[in-house]
Amino acid sequence: MDEVNKIPTVELFAQGHRACSGCGGALAMRLALKAAGKDTIVSHATGCMEVVSSPFPESAWRIPWIHVAFENAAATASGIDLALKKLGKREKTNVICFGGDGGTFDIGFQAISGAAERGNHITYICYDNGAYMNTGIQRSGATPKYASTTTSPAGKVIHGKTEHKKNMPLILASHGAYVATANVGYPQDFIKKVKAALSHPGFSYVQVYAPCPTGWKSAGEDTIGICKLAFKAKITPLFEITPEEGLKFSSKPSQTIPVADYLKTQGRFKHMNEDEIKEIQTWVDDQYDKLLKMEEHGIRF
Repeated sequence: MDEVNKIPTVELFAQGHRACSGCGGALAMRLALKAAGKDTIVSHATGCMEVVSSPFPESAWRIPWIHVAFENAAATASGIDLALKKLGKREKTNVICFGGDGGTFDIGFQAISGAAERGNHITYICYDNGAYMNTGIQRSGATPKYASTTTSPAGKVIHGKTEHKKNMPLILASHGAYVATANVGYPQDFIKKVKAALSHPGFSYVQVYAPCPTGWKSAGEDTIGICKLAFKAKITPLFEITPEEGLKFSSKPSQTIPVADYLKTQGRFKHMNEDEIKEIQTWVDDQYDKLLKMEEHGIRF
C-alpha cells in the first residue's frame, strides 16, 4: 500500500471495549481517531459508543474525552473551541464531537445547527446506524423507510417506519459547513475526509455509515460486506460539499446493483413486499440523480 493510503497503526480507541461483534460504530471511532491523532479532545453524546467505551472505572479512550448529554455535544465542543482559543492553544488541538444518529438527527440537532451557524471550529462525526440502538432499537430520523424497529414495528397494516430518512448532509451544507459522507467499509476515504474536516476553519460534519448487527438483524461478520453493498446500491453515496465548490463525489460505483440485494442482508427489511422494494428503488435512484445534477451544475450552498 502506498504512503498516502496507509492507515496509521496507533490505537487511540483502545481494544477491549464492550461493543458487539461487527459493530460499525466502534470501527468508526477507531478510524476517526487514527485520522485525528493524539492532540484531540472529544465531546461525546450519550449513545452506544459512549456506553460500551466507558464502563466505570475503565475507558477505551486514550485522549481527553468528555461524556455529555444526548442534546449538547456540539454546545460543549463549542465551549472547548472558545476556551482553547482564549488559551492560545486552538491551532494545535482538534475538537471532535461524536454522536449517533439519534443524538444527531433528532435530539442534538438544535445545538449542532447553532454551532454550524456560528461557525465554531469543531468537527462533528455522526456514526449513522439508523436507530436508537443503545436504548432498544427505536426509530430515529435516520431510520430508512419500511425498516422495522421497536417503535416502528412491521405489522399487518403498517410495514415498519412510514417516513424516509432525513437528509442531514444537505441540511448542514445549507449552514455553510464542510460536509462529507463516508462508509466504514472504505476506511481510506473516511480517514481522508476526517482530515479534511479537521483542517476546515469553521464547522465541519462527517456522516459515516456504520452498520449495527443487533439492530439490523444481520451477521456481525457481514458488516463490511453490507457496507460494500450499500455503496454499490447507491444507498450510501460518497461525496464532499464545500462552500467554495459545492458537491463533488469522491467515488462512484463502477457497476450498480439493485436495492433488493442490499435489503435482503438484514432482518429489519424481511417483511417488505415487491411493491415496497420497487418504491425504495425509485426513491434511491431519484435521490442519487439529484446529487449527480448538483455536481454537474456546480450548485453551491
